[in-house]
Amino acid sequence: MELFSLQGKLAVVTGGGGILGAAMAKGLATAGAKVAVADLDETAAKRTAATIAEEGGTARGSRADAMKPEELVALREAIRHDLGVPDILVSAVGGNVKDATTSETVSFFDLPLPALERVVALNLFAGAILPAQVFGREMAAKPEGASIINISSMNAFRPLTKVVGYSAAKAAVSNFTQWLAVHLAQNYSPKIRVNAIAPGFFLTTQNRFLLTDEKTGELTPRGHAIIDHTPMGRFGTPEDLVGTVIWLASPASSFVTGVVIPVDGGFSAFSGV
Repeated sequence: MELFSLQGKLAVVTGGGGILGAAMAKGLATAGAKVAVADLDETAAKRTAATIAEEGGTARGSRADAMKPEELVALREAIRHDLGVPDILVSAVGGNVKDATTSETVSFFDLPLPALERVVALNLFAGAILPAQVFGREMAAKPEGASIINISSMNAFRPLTKVVGYSAAKAAVSNFTQWLAVHLAQNYSPKIRVNAIAPGFFLTTQNRFLLTDEKTGELTPRGHAIIDHTPMGRFGTPEDLVGTVIWLASPASSFVTGVVIPVDGGFSAFSGV
């Protein structure tokens, strides 16, 4: 199992206070990494770090708004001072914006530009480009190599109805992941790898209103349609992402770069027939 060990490694997880980000941060710690957890919600970041520490790991939690490069730079400097230069960057900031979603009462033609701009900025810039710019230069200089892991989505493979802004943003994350993998390998170091995970359907704060009835807790027609098209017959749990993030962060994937890995219960493989 040494191939999957992260002993002696330092991981930064932006968005590490969220449901999926926290699970991945805890998983990296379980594999031996020290983890710097950052989130817009400082309390959530510190809660994730405290849980890691309670389980015997090493972690620190900090506030950072990934939409603001200056806050990411301040985070980088604090992490370097306290822990060193990261070996692993997991960019887990993202989510849907309700106002960028069509509905029975809001048509595509009436979606407000600020909402569309926000969902693209949240997922593409805060969720991939800005953290890579701020942390990537020093990571690329590490002679032993480094790993950048972005979070894409099933929407990047098959655009879903209603979530027009989110689908476009996640497709851009996948494309950027491939572009950055080539750029860093050719211009900086072939040992810095860039990949993405594309989760299938996980119940989160951002999508729960689309998949479950807020009053009864029962699945909506959309929720039923997703389960019917997921061969494994269930939504994902946050822990379902842990094995993949450890693999992409570890030497076990040393010849893997520029790929987007579905973790979707078979959704992307099923034609519906």
